[in-house]
Amino acid sequence: MTSVLPTRALRRSARRAGAAYLVAADESSLAELELLLATLPLCATGRVFVEVPDASWIVPFDAPARMTVTWLDRSVRAGEPGTARRCAHGRALTRAVTGWADEMLCEPGEGVRIHLLGGYLGTADILEHLTDSLCVPLDAISTPARFGLTSSR
Repeated sequence: MTSVLPTRALRRSARRAGAAYLVAADESSLAELELLLATLPLCATGRVFVEVPDASWIVPFDAPARMTVTWLDRSVRAGEPGTARRCAHGRALTRAVTGWADEMLCEPGEGVRIHLLGGYLGTADILEHLTDSLCVPLDAISTPARFGLTSSR
């Protein structure tokens, strides 16, 4: 069971720890995720979403104590509403991250650092939503350099 940190508590934590973190990853970026989490301050606060093909991919790893980790198992998720399709790669991650951001990121400059480590399509969709719909500054978002997403916008 995961919990959602209330907006007011997130803002207090962000001020206290310097920044709150939103991290998105999938099975192709688990090593990058572990490295990122190992470099965060022990008092880091925030949310980590990890999309995987099925429950066999869920492995324990170290995250700062105030980071909530949510595993998104594609094998038990539906695809687009109204269809019988299975959940496509990156879709569960995109839905979870954009939903969380819509609820929790009330002001674009509230000190949240965002790390998008998943596949290209999901990362591009999330980046577009964050920057276009929520006006999150591009310099608050980190994406893999190989995607070329943050340098061209």
